[in-house]
Amino acid sequence: MITKDKVIEIFCIIDEFDKNLSDELSKNLRLPSVDKDGLRRRNRPGRMSESEIMTVLVCYHFGTYRIFKDYYLTCIRGSLKDCFPDAVSYNRFVELMPRVFFLMMLFMKLYAFGKCTGITFVDNTMIPVCHNLRRYMNKVFAGLAQDGKGTMGWCHGFKLHLLCNDAGDIITFCLTGANVDDRDEKVWKVFTKELYGKVFADRGYIKRELSESLFEQGIHLVHGIKANMKNRLMPMWDKIMLRKRYVIECINELLKNKANIVHSRHRSLHNFIMNICSALTAYCSFDNKPEALPVHVENSTQLALF
Repeated sequence: MITKDKVIEIFCIIDEFDKNLSDELSKNLRLPSVDKDGLRRRNRPGRMSESEIMTVLVCYHFGTYRIFKDYYLTCIRGSLKDCFPDAVSYNRFVELMPRVFFLMMLFMKLYAFGKCTGITFVDNTMIPVCHNLRRYMNKVFAGLAQDGKGTMGWCHGFKLHLLCNDAGDIITFCLTGANVDDRDEKVWKVFTKELYGKVFADRGYIKRELSESLFEQGIHLVHGIKANMKNRLMPMWDKIMLRKRYVIECINELLKNKANIVHSRHRSLHNFIMNICSALTAYCSFDNKPEALPVHVENSTQLALF
């Protein structure tokens, strides 16, 4: 179970970020007191602050509870009542969750995520929204969720594409339909904004056009070869780093089994996105994040980034 000290630590970090952002916005933005219909705009603070709402969402993904309602009623309004004395009802909290979406995205991007170090691992994982037998009856994600096939079989939902560095920090992510190819141009258009150096991937990313496109941008895509492909020479350092792809595999395992990023009980699209964002933010505060051990090679030229 998450301790009070950890909850206070997360709240202090988020609250400091929120205050600094509010100060910057107040200096550069001037919101009108009257809207376009001539009615005065009310700026009354809510019972729960945005920092408290974000803290509740992030702390849920530390692997103690599997059902958010049980977590909120038992933990937030129970054992952690001293930390959240002004906690609203569960139904009201669900209505307040979409209000902190942009703040959560900014905090995740500017503070929680890591930076590219020149050694990057890429992978994806399926996020089903319902059982395959109920995919035609699902109304929440009608027209959005797609049918796709991964290593674990068919899935109706979405696909989460991830980039991480050798320290186990997530760099960025991209959410697409489950039928989108791993080598899709739109996905890599998002990734190349954060990339440089070498990117290590599995054999699902083999595509000549993709490798040449990344090569022109100064990015070297390194992957294994299939059984029906011609063998090719590869530096020993690249072979060793391909074996260290367990880093991003462990990240996917933590997101699914501990952070509870996958469950089929979503009742709105907004809260589905909030669940993903808060899970990725919570992972950045984990103490057991995987990382690639340093590789020592005698030839220093093999260590030079592309």
